[in-house]
Amino acid sequence: MRQHLLNETTADLYRRSVTEGVARVAARLATTQRPHTGISVDALAPVIAGIDLDSPLEDAAAALDELEDVYLRDAVYFHHPRYLGHLNCPVVIPAVLGEAVLSAVNSSLDTWDQSIGGTLIERRLIDWTARRIGLGPGADGIFTSGGSQSNFHALLLARDEACRLVMRHAANAAREPQELPKSEVLPKLRIFTSEASHFSVQKSAAMLGLGYEAVISVPVDRNRRMDTSVLALELENCAAEGLFPMAVVATAGTTDFGSIDPLPEIARLAAEHSAWMHVDAAYGCGLLVSPTRRHLLDGIELADSVTVDYHKSFFQPVSSSALLVRDRDTMKHATYHADYLNPRRMAEERIPNQVDKSIQTTRRFDALKLWMTLRVMGADGVGSLFDEVIDLAAAGWDVIDADPRFEVVVKPQISTLVFRYVPRPDGLDVPAALVDEANLHARKALFASGEAVVAGTKVDGKQYLKFTLLNPQTTTADITAVLDLLAVHAEQFLGESLVVHR
Repeated sequence: MRQHLLNETTADLYRRSVTEGVARVAARLATTQRPHTGISVDALAPVIAGIDLDSPLEDAAAALDELEDVYLRDAVYFHHPRYLGHLNCPVVIPAVLGEAVLSAVNSSLDTWDQSIGGTLIERRLIDWTARRIGLGPGADGIFTSGGSQSNFHALLLARDEACRLVMRHAANAAREPQELPKSEVLPKLRIFTSEASHFSVQKSAAMLGLGYEAVISVPVDRNRRMDTSVLALELENCAAEGLFPMAVVATAGTTDFGSIDPLPEIARLAAEHSAWMHVDAAYGCGLLVSPTRRHLLDGIELADSVTVDYHKSFFQPVSSSALLVRDRDTMKHATYHADYLNPRRMAEERIPNQVDKSIQTTRRFDALKLWMTLRVMGADGVGSLFDEVIDLAAAGWDVIDADPRFEVVVKPQISTLVFRYVPRPDGLDVPAALVDEANLHARKALFASGEAVVAGTKVDGKQYLKFTLLNPQTTTADITAVLDLLAVHAEQFLGESLVVHR
């Protein structure tokens, strides 16, 4: 079995095997006619379950043949212009090249002695991103697995900073200074975020021992941005009730609407109440490199921490995300020194171990993908691609708004359109519940056909559809065609359902 180990004796086999794998994927990319085949779970599950994993094929070509049947043929291909579903982007070739290199070399970015070069490249990219945000000379950060982990990490730092400040204040206020037990502080901490923010805020609060109830949901305005007048009242109520505002989480690109919260005003309110300000820019981070729209993120430079997902709007393969912080000292809240890995003496010797700042220990060299992208395309090149999809979303708004079959919720700030099919049969009142079912059916039927992929969500309790536009290859003609398909599915459902209701 040693012939399968990657080393100096198997370099030629490695080259042949990877080349064959690349050829298979390239053939699929070149011939894909729709986002996916429309195969069902019931059809594919028995095929995969029937494979005997204890009987190896012992040949890479045979394994690739099998992979065609269980994965490559039926995979969802995000590069297709009619994939309009979730926040999945087509990827740029320099990043895929970086992925191939990092997988083969297999550096682990926890300690310097496992990632010489890689550690410094990651740190340089963190510095580059922090400068793009405007966090200042004391900034730092770490690459993560995605936006949820970045948000969790940020709130962990915010929690421990809040505990430190509260306990210090309590000690200073006491006649006989004594440390307030952390167990008494945690139940009083509160997190403020908009009702349109990512669910990872609530999950993080629960995992941090604060509970879901620690998150105060702030309503949004008609543009689906956090209502800062309500935020101000909620912060005041928090103090009046003897609670502590641990963090305010603003969103720069909500998952459903792409809306950007009013960052300068949120920063002002957070500062007034000594609360940590975190900006979840997992989606909107592409604006950092936009040649024309960087101003949409004005105020992000005031944050204490920022989440960025390069694998959304920087066109990077999953996973590629990072957490950035204004004050590098706050990263110490996640530091743990293990004698076998990163003993304290290494910090004294200025040996750069990334595990000192990370929640993860073993960690892929995902930063290499972004490095290769910037070295080949440049920041403006990436930003111009993001600008294209934002322009497309604006054009898409016009298309949907002019179509009497649909209603659209809000003009996009980035590249998401939320809308629904609204039947207008002459003289017939269609029950609201049936309209919801029609929209849900249309999405499911479209996915089952494999012709296109759209997302869905709820707005004010009603079922809506969603285009998430991240592919510069998508056109308004694609948008129009998908709208027609959705309308056909919805109308067919309603026609059958209204006959039954009569």
